[in-house]
Parts: sequence; structure tokens; C-alpha cells
Amino acid sequence: MKSLKLFSTVFFLLFLQNLQAQEKPALSWKDVSKWNFNRNATLSPNGEWIALASGPVEGDLKMTIRKTNDTLSRTYPIGAIANTISFSDDSKFAAFKVALKDADAKLAKKTNKPVYDKLLLVSLGDNKQTTFEKVKSFNFSEKSPTWIAIQFAPAENASKEKDAPKGTDVLLYNLITKKSYNIGNVSEFAFNKAGTQLAYIIDAAGQNGNGIFIRDMKTGVTTALDNDQAVYQKLGWNEEGTAFALLKANKNDKYKDEVYSMLGFNKINGDLTNKVVYNGIDDSIFPKNMGINTNATPFWSDDQSILFIGINTLTKKEEKKEEKKTDSLAKAKPEVKKDDIEKPDMIIWNWQDKRLQSAQQTQETRDKNFSYLSAYRIADKKFFQLADSNMRSVNVNPKSLYAIGYDNSKYELMGNLDGQSYVDVYLINLKTFAKKLLFEKMYATNGGRLVVAPNGTLASYYVDGVFYRINLETGKTANLTGKIKASFVDELDDHNVLKPATQNLGWSADSKYAMIKDNYDLWKISSDGSSVTALSDNWKSKKVEVTIRFRTDVNEKGADLSKDQYFGVFNTKDKKSGIGLLPAGKSKINILFMDDNAYSNFAKAEQGKVFTYTKSNFAQAPDYYVSTVSDLNAPKKVTANTPDQSKYAWTSGVKLIDYVSANGDSLQAAIYLPANYVPGKAYPTITYIYERLTDDLNTYTMPTFPGGGFNKAMYLSNGYAVLMPDIKYKLNDPGMSAVACVVPAVKAAIATGIVDEKNVAIHGHSWGGYQTSFLITQTNIFKAAAAGAPLTNMISMYSLIYWNSGGTNQAIFEASQGRLTPGYWDNWDAFARNSPVYHIKKVQTPLLLLHNDKDGAVDFTQGIEYYNGLRRLNKPVVMITYRGENHGIAKLPNRKDYAVRMMEYFDYMLKGKPAPEWWSKGVNRLDMEKHLETRAFDEDEEN
Repeated sequence: MKSLKLFSTVFFLLFLQNLQAQEKPALSWKDVSKWNFNRNATLSPNGEWIALASGPVEGDLKMTIRKTNDTLSRTYPIGAIANTISFSDDSKFAAFKVALKDADAKLAKKTNKPVYDKLLLVSLGDNKQTTFEKVKSFNFSEKSPTWIAIQFAPAENASKEKDAPKGTDVLLYNLITKKSYNIGNVSEFAFNKAGTQLAYIIDAAGQNGNGIFIRDMKTGVTTALDNDQAVYQKLGWNEEGTAFALLKANKNDKYKDEVYSMLGFNKINGDLTNKVVYNGIDDSIFPKNMGINTNATPFWSDDQSILFIGINTLTKKEEKKEEKKTDSLAKAKPEVKKDDIEKPDMIIWNWQDKRLQSAQQTQETRDKNFSYLSAYRIADKKFFQLADSNMRSVNVNPKSLYAIGYDNSKYELMGNLDGQSYVDVYLINLKTFAKKLLFEKMYATNGGRLVVAPNGTLASYYVDGVFYRINLETGKTANLTGKIKASFVDELDDHNVLKPATQNLGWSADSKYAMIKDNYDLWKISSDGSSVTALSDNWKSKKVEVTIRFRTDVNEKGADLSKDQYFGVFNTKDKKSGIGLLPAGKSKINILFMDDNAYSNFAKAEQGKVFTYTKSNFAQAPDYYVSTVSDLNAPKKVTANTPDQSKYAWTSGVKLIDYVSANGDSLQAAIYLPANYVPGKAYPTITYIYERLTDDLNTYTMPTFPGGGFNKAMYLSNGYAVLMPDIKYKLNDPGMSAVACVVPAVKAAIATGIVDEKNVAIHGHSWGGYQTSFLITQTNIFKAAAAGAPLTNMISMYSLIYWNSGGTNQAIFEASQGRLTPGYWDNWDAFARNSPVYHIKKVQTPLLLLHNDKDGAVDFTQGIEYYNGLRRLNKPVVMITYRGENHGIAKLPNRKDYAVRMMEYFDYMLKGKPAPEWWSKGVNRLDMEKHLETRAFDEDEEN
């Protein structure tokens, strides 16, 4: 009798739980607008406080500051923008901007009124608050946290002309005494690292009093280090805070634009401060027709013997021609000026151009402003140009002993055609300025860059499946991975790349060890390659890999192995993840925990033993956890993300399935279960595709309006299952590879009983849009399809332009995502075989097509070509175009509209709901305005 009673009670509880679950409403798109969620958090330097912004997708937000060691929590309204927060170095104060409320911001935008932020300064001990109006920027005084400097916004009537003075008031507010000091006409300011000095630039009307000043924050003594009727800018301290540099612009009658000088200051001591000045144009060895560039901030070498600057072209004024003497009675002819000549508006495309003309146009501003890195040695006042038109990329090594330059000029044209990039690598000795070739034609498409050690004299690099080390002082090389019986070629990279490299995690802080990963294990390798240590113990057998080393010190120069090091770990088979610890001085990573969650945002307090990280899974939004012990034991949850989620029906779980592709590859797919899932019942299903997706099994999907229209959380809440399969590609068969992987995945999912075989749809955007468009030419397993921004004709697309960069698609096809090589003239069958338009007659699946007219990734004509072909064959297709939008939808009204339309379409196709009129009948152009008005979100109802 007791057993029967117990059974009845359990049954009743289960029934009640199911009833409660069923009573929860599904998410609506209007709910998404109001969805509250957290933004990234900031930890105070001592780890005592954690702060984050939170609020809805649209509307007003709040800043929450709470203690990590108890429940004390405070919130502050911050308006419609999630501005970041800063803590003073002693963690006694916090400051953050407060924007206008959402409604006020929208009204200001409509009425063209200026918008200003406030600054809220909070004393964390007693919650006393001080507000400053119309604030542009602010900074605490670094390691001497006595001051906060606040720069105010320009006055409403301030000139917006290019040459107008940029200076505004800066208030120095003493956090202890509450006294303040105003400095007028400040354009830039910066504290040194110690917080003992404030450097600032004055930029006033008429340039009266302009200059660079230094203020001693202890004594208040201010020293003018340089004054002139000039414009000063690009102020920057060195990392130690012992020297700084900036630029100074003077007008010069010989040149069209201002001539810039570099000013460097070190040994800072008021009037005794050491000053270095250099402008280049007075130096005979400085390149002709060039000058110091305003677009690069000058900086000091580590030993303060060199100042680095950027240079670019400097145009001289045209000399005035002497007027010829003419007869006074002769008729004067008007002078013809260049601007008076009518010139054609044209482009010349030459087959020898290293970059397409379209790329040159897209990158024209970058090219005009490009800075060629150069060095000025102070002791002998010697200038040396490091970068030039061929070797544009030059990086100064740590310790400033050497610089590494990369010259792709000989290979640039072919690299832009076939995507296979090569570089010549040069070493520049910064003591002698001697330059020598290190490597000729190094493969740079994958892994082809040097990873320099913190000592600046060693570097690791990758060639043909092997990692090496080079000693930059001697030129001697060593094989780092030769003794390891493992492959260092990425086994999952199926692009047309020559032996793609596995992950190089850099160097130890003492430069004694390189840290390099094979496909699973992480290795600590001595710099000469003589000793190797597996920091992970044969994790390949467990299908576990190291994914990342978490940097717990933002200023670190490498992994300090005398301190604890933390790593992300991941099981490639069951998708569990976790955090691993390499204890100080030890040689084995211990997995602290690994489970069905995703872990990220790992951080350590700068001054204390406080660790934070986020934990989430497919059904739980990322929340922050805090631990005060090295093994992260007994973590405490300190945030409550997505507080509204419990009010709505939510996914019931996820199932990871194994299947075999038609090509014989063992793959996986994730089936996300709909809300209120009942075992044995089959559900309408959206198959979402891109490439490999199951590694994101435990990634949370935030309800929002995505740029591609599909939101997994929304569909799961509304009774859909979602299938996300992995795709493995064969070169020259990207479309057929998708068919070989996706169709068996759908069949395997149907076999589970979860997926309703009569109501399966497919959707993808961009590359996923291409595969969607192709799949429906090869199979009728899908009842409906939605393809966003798809490639549809691989032959025509191959030679079109990727307008976002201006380059050709040829390189993308041959060495990146397209996976088709060589060109179609030698590979016609593969291009045609994998092009949706060449199989368009076989399409029987209704298609919702999105293609925007300003798509800079996949040309608009690709969508038009597919749409018109289907329309010509009288096949059901609707194409949506949002005018002015690029590859993804950016404007919120458009994102809302597309998300709603896509769900209307799938609801009709898979759930039997009434067909939306725009699908069943279309909308005439003259009726479009009315159509949009009737569908627009009701703002009053939303808010």
C-alpha cells in the first residue's frame, strides 16, 4: 500500500512538472526584443569586485557591481549602451559612462540633437557616487590610484572642421581629498604606468600655447617640454612608463601638407627631461619625397636607444612659373590650371597588377595612410628605413635587438590568384641596421610566420610538417619536433593548404622552451630540441586535446612556468570540456574538471588569488564563477544570466549521434530537442549547416535577431528540433561532400525517432547557403529550404570580386573555403558538378532565398542567377533583398523582419500554418510600403 502511495506521489509530481512545463509559453520575437542578458564582466585588480552590464536586446541597461566573496551587489542605470567599467588600481573606486536612455537617444537621433555621456564615479566602500556631465573619456592614475582624469566633450558650438582645435577641458579629480584641478584645451593625455606623471597635449584656438606638458602628480608642478604654434598628437608612453613620444606638425612653405617631427622624452625630470627631435626632411639620408607619417604613433626601443617612427610620401608644392614678358597690347591668355582640365573617369585593369584595381580602390585609404616602419638611433643621430614598398611588414622583436621583415613582393600576384602565399623573411639587426635574408620563399598560407621568444633572439617556425627553431644571433637552426612520434599537420584542416600546421602556443617566459601542440597533446620542447616533455599524457587515446592557454597576466611576455598555468581542454568525441592546470614547476597538466559544459573567459585577479571563468551549456547561458584556490575547487556562482529564461519553454536536451558519410567517414551530428520533448514523438526539424558544428555542442544560443535570420533557441522553444551535422570535404567536391555528409546525417537523425521525416527543412547562410542551394538539387529529403547569400554558380563566382576586400574569389576557391582548384578551364567537370545552377532542373524543394544588393562577399548576381533560373522553371522560390545591406544583415529593423519571415515560412512548410501572403502571392511594388507598415513591430507594445 505504501509502495502504491509512493508511486502515485511520484507520478503526480511528474505530471505536475510536465503540466507546468507545458504551461510555459514559447518565445516570441517580441520577447527577444526584451530579452535580458549579461555582457562581458570585469574583475577588479584585487579580485574583490566583479562588474558587468546587463539588460535587454533593445532598451535600457544596468551596471552591476558585486563582491566576489559575499552577496553584496549594487546596480546602477547606464542607459542604452553597454559601456565598459574601469577600477582604480587599489580597487577602491569604479568609474563608467552612463548613456542616454534608449527612448531619449532615439528622440535625439530623430531631432539631430547632440548626445553626451555622463561619468559615474563610485566609491566602492560606501557607495558614494559622483557624477560628471558631458564626458568624452577618463582614466585612473594607474599604479598610484589617487587621481582620475576626466576629459569633457567639446561644446555644442565647437567647430567640426578638420583643422579646428581638438582641445577640451580635462578635470583632475583627487579621489582622496575630492579637490579638482582643471586644465583647458587638452587634446590628449596619458598617465605613466606608475601614475606619478601625467603627460598632456594642449591644442587651443589659434595654436596659442600649444605644446606638450608633463605634470608631477605628487607636487603638482607642471613643465612645458615643448611649445610651438603647431599641432601635437599621437602621445604614447613606453610600457614601463619611463619615456614617451609623440608627433608635432608644423606648416612648411615647401610642402602641401604639414611636416611632422617626432619628439621623444626620457629621463623625465621637469626641465631636465631629455628631449629628442627629428623631422627627417633636414637629413640627407632620409628618403626623398617622404616625411614622418601622422598615422603611426612613435615608440621607444626597450633600451631607449632608438625611436621608431612611420614614414610616408610628402608632396612638395608646385613651383610657380615665372610670368613671361608680353607686349602690353597683346591679348592676355587665361592660365590653364590642372583642375580646369576635363579628365575621363576611368580604371585601367592590367594583367600584371599584383593587386586587382578593385582591391587597390578598396584599400586606397589604407595605402595612402600606410606607414613604413623606420628607426632613428639617438646616439649617432642615424636614420634607417626598416620597411619599404616591397617589405611592408616589419615587426620589432622583444628587447628591440632585432626586427623581422616579410617581403611578399615576388609572390604577391600569384598569391592573390591561387591563394598560396609565400614570403621572403629578413632579419634586421637594430644595433648595426644590417639586413640579411633568413628564409627565401617561406610558405605563409598556414604557419608561415616566426614566433619570437621573449628574449628576442630565438624564434620558432613551421615548414612542411615540422616545427623548427632559429637562433637569430648565430643563424643556427634546430628541429624541435623531430623526436616526437606524432603528426604536427592539422588532421581536420581539409582546405587546399600544404600540410597545415597544428597550434604553436608560443614560448616560456625565460625563452628556454617552446610550447607546441600536435593534434591532441601539448609538448614542452627545449629551445635546442634536445629534450621534449609531453605536458598532456597521451591524451590522443582519450580523444582529449588542449585548446588554449589562458593568459592570467595581460602583461606577460610568455608562459612563466614557475607559476601555475591554466589551459582549456576538450574531448573531441563526447564534446565535454573543462580546465586543466599545469602546476608551477611541474611537467604534467592535471584536468581539474571536464563535463558537459563550455568554459571560457578565464581570468585571474592582477593582485590576488581570485580566479573567474564562465560556465555554460546548450540550455544555460554563460554565468561567472569565482574560486580562490589554485585547483578552482568549490567555485561560487556570482552572476544570474538571462533571468527571464525560466518563464519560457526551453530546449529539453541535446543528443549527439554518430553516423557514416557516403564517403565512408565517421562523423557526428547534434540533435537539439524541442521544448517539452516527449520520447517517441517525432518533431519538425530544421537542419542547420555550415562546416563542422558539433564541437559547439554545449554552446549557448542567446535569443536575438541574427544577421542570417536563424536563431536556434527561438526554434527550439517553438517546438522544432534542430539538427547540426559535421561536414568533411574532399578537394574539388565541396557540394558533393555536403551531400555525402548531410543526407546520411538526416537519415541517422530520422532513425532516432526524434525527427519527423516528412517535415525536415534545411537552412544555411553564406557557405551554408551555398550548400543548402546545392543539396536541394541532389536530394528531395527536405520539405523546405532557406538559403542566405549563397554561391550558386561556381564557374561565374570563381572570377568575380570579393568586394569587401576588393580581391578576387579565385584565391578563396583555390586555397580556402571554396576547395576548387585549379581554375574551371582545367577543372570544368568539378566546377559544374558542384554548382547549384547546373542542376537546377532537379530542384523540387521550395526555397526561401536571401541575397542583399550590396553583398560584398557573395556577389548579388549569384542570388539573381539562381532565383531567375528557378522562376523560369516555375519552381516555388521567393528571394528577399534588403537594400544597402552587405553579406549579413546589419540594420535591426531588417534583422527583425527577416527572422520573422523565415519562421513564418518554416511554420507554413513544416507545421501546416497558413502561408504568409508574401510567400503565396507576393507583394507588388506599389503595395510594398503598406505591406511593411502592417508588419512593423509595434514599438509601444515592445517597450
